[in-house]
Amino acid sequence: MKPFGEIERERVLAEDDLFVVAHDKYPVSPGHSLIIVKCDVARFYELSTEERSRLMQWVEWCVAHLQATLEPTPDGFNIGLNDGAAAGQTVAQVHVHVIPRFAGDVFDPRGGVRGVIPSKARYCQLQPTSQSL
Repeated sequence: MKPFGEIERERVLAEDDLFVVAHDKYPVSPGHSLIIVKCDVARFYELSTEERSRLMQWVEWCVAHLQATLEPTPDGFNIGLNDGAAAGQTVAQVHVHVIPRFAGDVFDPRGGVRGVIPSKARYCQLQPTSQSL
């Protein structure tokens, strides 16, 4: 793995020939983990069909693992991929963030990943309600 370099063994949760699952070095919540492709691939569209399929299997495994091992148990997850510099990718190697979320960890979590563009995060407040129709 080139851009991520060597990952400390104590951070590694699991791996196979294509991916490594590891705790994030700079977690935004307890259990924040990364699923990192082992080959030198920067963008999601560069992954093969097999690699994309395996990536989703690792996402499923990671969520289940964190649900089973974290205390308190997460109430939800943000699962995200920053694909390209304009999308916030800072390490040019495909990796997916699995971020455990806990009730009350932020004041208003509505909008979730839409928060990357703050003016668009609160879309539910912009939608007409049955009372305003």
